[in-house]
Amino acid sequence: MKSMLTNTVNNTDGNNSDDVKAEHLLINEFVVRFANTNGTGSASANNMFAKAILRMGIPVSAKNIFPSNIQGMPTWYEVRISEKNYLGRRGGNSEMVVAMNAQSLNDDISSVQAGGYLLYDSSRALLDSQIRTDIHYLGMPISNICLKEYTDPRQRQLFKNVIYVGALAALLNMDFTLLKGLVRDQFKGKEKLITPNIYALELGYQYAKEHFICPLAIQVDSRNLVGDRILVDGNTATGLGAVFGGATVVGWYPITPSTSVIEKFASYCHRLRIDPASGQKNYAIVQVEDELAAIGVAIGAGWNGARAFTATSGPGVSLMTEFLGLAYFTETPMVLVNVQRSGPSTGMPTRTQQSDILACAYASHGDTKQVLLFPDSPSECFALSAQAFDIAEQLQTPVIVMSDLDLGMNDHLTTAFSWQDDKAYQRGKVLSAQQLDEVEVFGRYLDVDDDGICYRTLPGTHPDKGAYFNRGTSRNHFAGYTEKSADYVDNMERLTKKFINSVKFLPEPEIQQAKSRGQLGLIFFGTSSHPIAEAVDQLKEQGLIADCLRIRAFPFHQTIEQFIEEHSCNNKQVFVIEQNRDAQMKSLLVNELQIDPNKLASILNFDGLPVTSHLIVESVLSILASNQKNTKTG
Repeated sequence: MKSMLTNTVNNTDGNNSDDVKAEHLLINEFVVRFANTNGTGSASANNMFAKAILRMGIPVSAKNIFPSNIQGMPTWYEVRISEKNYLGRRGGNSEMVVAMNAQSLNDDISSVQAGGYLLYDSSRALLDSQIRTDIHYLGMPISNICLKEYTDPRQRQLFKNVIYVGALAALLNMDFTLLKGLVRDQFKGKEKLITPNIYALELGYQYAKEHFICPLAIQVDSRNLVGDRILVDGNTATGLGAVFGGATVVGWYPITPSTSVIEKFASYCHRLRIDPASGQKNYAIVQVEDELAAIGVAIGAGWNGARAFTATSGPGVSLMTEFLGLAYFTETPMVLVNVQRSGPSTGMPTRTQQSDILACAYASHGDTKQVLLFPDSPSECFALSAQAFDIAEQLQTPVIVMSDLDLGMNDHLTTAFSWQDDKAYQRGKVLSAQQLDEVEVFGRYLDVDDDGICYRTLPGTHPDKGAYFNRGTSRNHFAGYTEKSADYVDNMERLTKKFINSVKFLPEPEIQQAKSRGQLGLIFFGTSSHPIAEAVDQLKEQGLIADCLRIRAFPFHQTIEQFIEEHSCNNKQVFVIEQNRDAQMKSLLVNELQIDPNKLASILNFDGLPVTSHLIVESVLSILASNQKNTKTG
């Protein structure tokens, strides 16, 4: 048997007994893919593996690829280990596959990179058709070990996962003491679970040491490359950001993949928003009958002066659009967190996309434009979610935080969250009772400062001044009902002015310029940014220098138009990278900035999995080659 990797493997099932010799080692640059069955408790064990690598000081990223049904279907968990800090999904085959699901075994065997390793449960022998001559088979009778060690069926299933993590510690040269420390941390307060879990780790570790040559030719070596970064998912960060942003009211209807935003918000409020004197809750979470009611609660609370929000995904946004139009037209502040998933309709509920861009930018009927924020990491989920409440109140309008399933539900290595304790909330133009006394005439929709943003009042501020009707119908400056064309036009033009001026309240784009101006420009946003650093390096190897711009908000800052103009002249090309089929961000750029569509080339990924650097680089090279060919033939 020939192999690209160096190691001798003693396989207990006799499928592959040849010694294999390799050409090189892989240290801290490989992917481990776990193949499990949904509902078997494997996610926590796989997550423990990723955290142990992190505690060794090695950058790591994890992707949980799971089905939308509750239990019994195949699920995968990919852990990318990269001391180069390439944290986007790599794609392609993996150097190590841990195959624990007989249902997907054939596909899992095919997903091993040539020269790589398959760790599998050899309690049942493989078929001849499942033997590849270019990979290493590590057969470990995990089910038989569990039958011998445990009498409870549930324990057999749960500890099966912990046993293979222990084996990986030996095979990959992991720090076993870190794994034991993780078990103690995970089960703090449940001490009776610590000893059996450590015992299961030791079962796997000792078996691998006795039956395989350890470590393998893929292994980890401790580094100091993580710094103060933390591993956390975006939904947790969003929930905490809402707490720090001052949110006190939530209208909620559960939907994948946004549910944990509210769950995390609730858990943090339970710790941080309980009045110490009375024990009363200083927050309200209202679980309602549908998405319409959920956003209705948020809008009503926002009108009443509370900082309020709701969280949903694409199907919920579709139902909420009429109320989004109401909040836009009545100029009521509130925040919507949209954790995007694959659509349309039910689509693929547990797969990621960035396919609600246009639906949210122009949410509701009529001439409506909504403010969007595009976080790309959990640290930005925290910061932008908190900032969204300031923006919503300053602009008196809905603000939509555009997350997605990959960002929301997967753990990401991100900078530690920061907060200034002396930060004051920006409430915008809200008149106090004293200010109302000083105002001769209050008009809710009078544009006193000529910036499109009017002054508002909160219910109960003054005994007899500042009241107004909040209506979804056309109104005059004093909130009085009207169908006069002039009043309607005046109001709509003021809303346009406010939208244009809102840019000054929004985060600016993040631009990375090469020392010498790049030969091409890459525009991206949200999780499309994760593979960019790797793609830029790979393009450089091809002799191409790329400048980068990350969009962080809509409406667009003028620097975006400048970037496009600078990188679309003299035979240069600008690429817009997004995870949807219809090039929605490109369409928004063209429509809002009045840009020639030919200046922008789309790189699209919509298979439900995070975009990879490989796809980006291959697309860039293909488009440039096509452009060059057309230039010659033209």
